[in-house]
Amino acid sequence: MEGRVLILAPHGRDAQVIESVLRRDGMECLVCGDGAALMSELQAGAATVVLTEEVLAGGLDESLRDYLEHQPAWSDFPFVVLAMRQAVRRSERAMVSLQELGNLVILERPVNPQTLMSAARSAFRARARQYASRRHLTDIESAKQTVEQLNADLESRIAERTSDLAGANDRLMREIGDRERIQSKVVQSQKLEAIGRLTGGIAHDFNNLLHAVSMNLQFIMRLAEDKRLSDYARRAKESVDRGARLTAQLLSFSRAQSLLPRLHEVNTMVGNLRELIEVSVGSKVQVHVDLCADEAWALLDGAQLEMALLNMAVNSRDAMPDGGHLTIRTRLLEGADGKRRVQISVQDTGCGIPEAIQSKVFDPFFTTKADGEGTGLGLSQVYGFASQSGGSAEIHSREGEGTTVTLQFARATPAAESAPAAPSQNNGATTSSKRTEVLVVEDDEAVRRGITEGLRLLNYSVREASDGESGLRELRRRMPDLLMADYLMPGMNGAEFIAAARQIYPEIPVLMATGYADMAEVERLVGVQSVLKKPFDLETLNAAVGSELARCRVQA
Repeated sequence: MEGRVLILAPHGRDAQVIESVLRRDGMECLVCGDGAALMSELQAGAATVVLTEEVLAGGLDESLRDYLEHQPAWSDFPFVVLAMRQAVRRSERAMVSLQELGNLVILERPVNPQTLMSAARSAFRARARQYASRRHLTDIESAKQTVEQLNADLESRIAERTSDLAGANDRLMREIGDRERIQSKVVQSQKLEAIGRLTGGIAHDFNNLLHAVSMNLQFIMRLAEDKRLSDYARRAKESVDRGARLTAQLLSFSRAQSLLPRLHEVNTMVGNLRELIEVSVGSKVQVHVDLCADEAWALLDGAQLEMALLNMAVNSRDAMPDGGHLTIRTRLLEGADGKRRVQISVQDTGCGIPEAIQSKVFDPFFTTKADGEGTGLGLSQVYGFASQSGGSAEIHSREGEGTTVTLQFARATPAAESAPAAPSQNNGATTSSKRTEVLVVEDDEAVRRGITEGLRLLNYSVREASDGESGLRELRRRMPDLLMADYLMPGMNGAEFIAAARQIYPEIPVLMATGYADMAEVERLVGVQSVLKKPFDLETLNAAVGSELARCRVQA
């Protein structure tokens, strides 16, 4: 566009002649029909304009005059005017029009073609130099803006760096304080981890002792003819059951395991836990239990729920140093979406939690207690357990009035009580006359003797082994109907033993009896339904054996 020659010669064949001459010189030409067309093309861009003097007879067009007056600083548009030979001097108006054009060359007609081409080339070169000046000015302006931007960026970076350096000392002091607090929490966490390992080991051994005592007490209750002796054994069994609940709570603190969801009646769990909560919060705190009228069934890990309720109760106790009231409520809810839920709330009349930190109370390691008095993991465990169980945990608190922590879980339908009865009625007898044979692999002699005698009392045929190696030797002799193994054994543990056993008999039914284990590994190996927690009684043993045998028969 900017290399074109625009031609405006409205009379006769002047325009065609001019175009023919310039095109022979290789110039790009465009003939404009009138002044309006010329202005339109001129705005698009051109190198020069060749026009005849007749166009200026009525004076310079206003739009052309405006264009020339508002040219940028680099522009001085060139014109070539083909004038008529004048016998007399031009009129004042014609002279003014020519002067207003500014940069022009006047050629009198008739004009030699070479003269016309030379004038057009000269105008073309002049306009090309103007375009070059425009590019240089644009480059200079761009460079100027770049330099200004770099200066502004530099000043901004200097200001930011100055600000960073000014705050470095404050940040350093804060980091030193944070590091000291973190180190203190790490020491506390390591201490808890060590306590957890110790607690887990003690609880496992204690479970084995409780199991042996519990099984023998049950034998006495079944076989004793003296009613007083049976009563003594029953009372002793109740104490064993309380000890088993305590070890279960210790294990829930110490173990790292996946959840073991089971159907639980929440009202019953809260009622059973009330005594332990009352002991934990002390005599200054009055514990109230407000249970819903209907049964509240939910699918969750009972041990984790007990631990969550204990954590919330202990937090409430700490918020009421001078005593107060602790209320545990259960409610059955039905949401707008039609989903039924079980709600458990723990409410206290303590000091409450400031609104500014309520959003942080479920964060791990966040605590308002003094150093050494809390880990900041209690409510974090509550929130994690609720979320992992498909439920929710919320907290509502107001300073000076108290705090309420609310858990919600999906309400479940209780299983039919008659379902597990079928296996227990077998009592070791199958559809044929052959008795069901169970191979028991347990390293603790007292526990092994209790299990084997219990199975024989239930009319099962029993073989036994004291460790994994002897258990494999028994397996190679012949395949039993059911394999029952402990988890923690010398040599190979229960998981390794069962894996080796299934290399021999891939479809063998398995029960894992354990007082403490990496439950995730056990679940992957035998499934949640095949884990039997110690201590267990004869009824639980009979039901577990019958269920595992029935399940394997259905799968077969």
